Amino acid sequence: MLFRSIGIDLGGTKIEGIVLGDDGAERVRRRIATPAGNYAAILHSITGLVERIAAEGGAARDTPLGVAIPGAISPATGLVKNANLTTLIGHPLDRDLAAASGRSVRVANDANCFALSEAVDGAGAGHRVVFGVIVGTGTGGGIAVDGKVLTGPNAVAG
Repeated sequence: MLFRSIGIDLGGTKIEGIVLGDDGAERVRRRIATPAGNYAAILHSITGLVERIAAEGGAARDTPLGVAIPGAISPATGLVKNANLTTLIGHPLDRDLAAASGRSVRVANDANCFALSEAVDGAGAGHRVVFGVIVGTGTGGGIAVDGKVLTGPNAVAG
């Protein structure tokens, strides 16, 4: 079986992981608590969850990892900024997770991920512009235009 990806939704109170098959179907989903105030513990928790769900779902070592965060990676510095999970701010989360997991890693804003998902195969499918809002531990918005996320020059367009 081929695998499309492993996904992590990192929030202020929980980390949720999923393994998707090549057909887009969910293979495994698990949730753990987000460690409070400790960047190294967050990295350890994410990589541990990724290894657990990859093993449960039969995903290969080269299955890529996508991570949705309540913030953004600065185009200028490559470091997390504007995160309501303030422990992440100023860290190169994508590079640190790649080193810790041995996987190809992409990190994006959670509201942008939500808006894009709805635009591609959710409630907004078939619409040119989709705007999504997340209200949880923090609040954020994402905009997808013609099936692509609108990030703006500072990665905070939504």
